Amino acid sequence: MAFPAIYSAKAGWEADPVNNVRRPVLDEIDHAILRLLAADGRMPNLALASAVGVAPSTCLGRVRALRESGVIRGYHADIDLSLVGLPIQAIIAVRMQAHHRDQIQAFVTVAPHLPGVVEVFHVAGGTDYLLHVATTDTTALHDFILEYFAASPAIQHAETSLVFRHLRGTNVLPAP
Repeated sequence: MAFPAIYSAKAGWEADPVNNVRRPVLDEIDHAILRLLAADGRMPNLALASAVGVAPSTCLGRVRALRESGVIRGYHADIDLSLVGLPIQAIIAVRMQAHHRDQIQAFVTVAPHLPGVVEVFHVAGGTDYLLHVATTDTTALHDFILEYFAASPAIQHAETSLVFRHLRGTNVLPAP
């Protein structure tokens, strides 16, 4: 059954009645801007405006609105970790011993700031978290696992998978 969009008192936002999430209403131009910025976050405003067919001032306003609404969370450099001395990458699947709020809060507060952590994902299933880490060598990876996971009473199990190759998706945003 399809649910109609429910508009809040704040224009330009819609509520999803299934997930109870408010999100900004995006049109074709917003989607085009997002696709272009996802491919090249450093694209100059003039080129971006020309590519989507709007005036530079309009484009700048739309990008600003996308940032202020939280759709654009930031701009990041895609760093080749092996070229900066971190050639070993791994995904560590972590299962917590218990799902106590204080243990979960402690983990999510600390994990993103551990040395070498690239990303942390909270997931469903037999694993609670996936950590993407990068280290100088396998000894450093081994030491990382022993220091932060093997001795922790809050962690029931940690399983490591080496990353042989990382490919970034190029088509994450759907066409309008």
